[in-house]
Amino acid sequence: MTSQLFAICFHATRPSDLARFWSGVLGWEPDDGPDDGIAILPPDGAGFRIRFVPGGEPRTGRNRAHFDLTSASPEQQRQTVARALRTGGTHLDVGQLPEEEHVVLADPDGNEFCVIEAGNAFLADTGVIGALACDGTQAVGYFWSKALGWPLVWDQDQETAIQSPDGGTKITWGGPPVAPKTGTNRLYFELALPAGADRKVELDRLVALGATRVDTGEGDGDRVMLLDPDGNEFSVRAPR
Repeated sequence: MTSQLFAICFHATRPSDLARFWSGVLGWEPDDGPDDGIAILPPDGAGFRIRFVPGGEPRTGRNRAHFDLTSASPEQQRQTVARALRTGGTHLDVGQLPEEEHVVLADPDGNEFCVIEAGNAFLADTGVIGALACDGTQAVGYFWSKALGWPLVWDQDQETAIQSPDGGTKITWGGPPVAPKTGTNRLYFELALPAGADRKVELDRLVALGATRVDTGEGDGDRVMLLDPDGNEFSVRAPR
């Protein structure tokens, strides 16, 4: 059985504060379940959760992944930006041009994210998190399409994007040049298997697709850490 995207995880210096920020910006509710760490859930319960785990390593360069938030109108874009700033976000200059209409911000831990202008056709009907935009190769886009069973919805000029068959957030990779990886990623995927699935079989499948098993010291028996073909960390939870 194919793994599902259970969570997008943030290594956070103050997990509870970062959870409070993203809960306020997205309107997602805290998870009251038994899972470790702090998580927030989308209102409809569909798709992935966002989980915040302790991680005090200093940032070295820009993140390899960031959220693109959608806007239904110019007013909604302004409201989202204002809400983020009130909650502890800041404006961020990453070299964007004056004529570009998206707004680049950072959360209280310095993680970049964008509030996209209204009318963006690529992110239409995706939800409040239109995309997780990643720095990565075409090969890693192909890997994640097969790993999650999500079809490619963009594959051009070595840029790729995938989306769940059920819709929702797209995951995109911008193609070359890909900056060298330095240190542990701030954001990583956490996969989960349906109850009764054989995790060893799934781990073998992911390795056959191009993943590498690693011992990062973060595994607790419930999760196994791996690297995707671009060297990005991800974990696979034991079935529950």
